[in-house]
Amino acid sequence: MGGYPAGFPFFGVPIRSVRRSVLFESDPVLPVSRPPVSSLRVAASVSAPSRREARRSETHAALIEGAMRLLSTRGFDTTTVDEIAASAGISRRTLFRYFPTKADIVTAWAQNMTDVLTASVESCPADFMPQDIIRTALEAVVPQMAKNRAEAFAFACLIERTPALLSVSLRKYARWEDALAAALASRLPSSPDQALAARVAARSGISAFRTALDEWIRLKGRPALVPILRKVLVLQAGLLAPPG
Repeated sequence: MGGYPAGFPFFGVPIRSVRRSVLFESDPVLPVSRPPVSSLRVAASVSAPSRREARRSETHAALIEGAMRLLSTRGFDTTTVDEIAASAGISRRTLFRYFPTKADIVTAWAQNMTDVLTASVESCPADFMPQDIIRTALEAVVPQMAKNRAEAFAFACLIERTPALLSVSLRKYARWEDALAAALASRLPSSPDQALAARVAARSGISAFRTALDEWIRLKGRPALVPILRKVLVLQAGLLAPPG
C-alpha cells in the first residue's frame, strides 16, 4: 500500500479544506432538497416529462414524504397501510400501485439519497483527493434526508433503529460503498491492490458516516449532523495515522 497517496482517510492526513472551527458549528435548518448539479445537466439533455409523468412523480415524492412522517411518528410496525393511504387521501389500491409494501416506501426514501451520493461522486473534480471525494459525497446526502433537521432526525431513527428495516439500511450503505469504491478506484495510482485500496477507503468512509449518525442519534439530533461527520472523519484519520 506504500504506493498510494497520503490523502487516504485511514492514513491520518487531515481532511483538506476543513477548518477546525467548522467542526462544531450548527446549522439551524437543513436546506430544502435540491437536485445535484449533475442531475440538472442530465435533465437538460433529455426531453421534458409529460404532464402525466410529472404528476405521477410528484405523487410518488409526496407519498414518500408523508408516509415517512407517519411511520417515524407512529412506528413502522404499528402503522398500517390503510393509515398511510388515508393520510395521503388515496385508496389502498392506489398506494399499492406505487409501493407494494411499507418497506418499499422506506427503500424509495433511501434510494433518493443513494442517487444523490452517486451523482455527487461523479461530479467531483478530477483533482480531488480520496478523502475529499468521500467527505463531499457523504455531506451531499444530509440535505436530502428531509426538509428540516427535526424530520431528518426522525427519519434517521426510523431506518436505523427499526429491526424490520435493518436490511433496507444495510442495502443502502452497500450501494453507497459501491459508488465510492468505483470512483476512488479510477483515481488511484495503478497497482495490484488498487481495487482493494478503493474498497477499504470507501468502507472506512461509510463507517465514519454510520458512526456520526449513531452519535447524532445519541445526542437526540440537537447538534447539526454535518459537523459531527467532519469531526468523526478527522478523528478517524488521526487515530489510524501511522506512528511518526
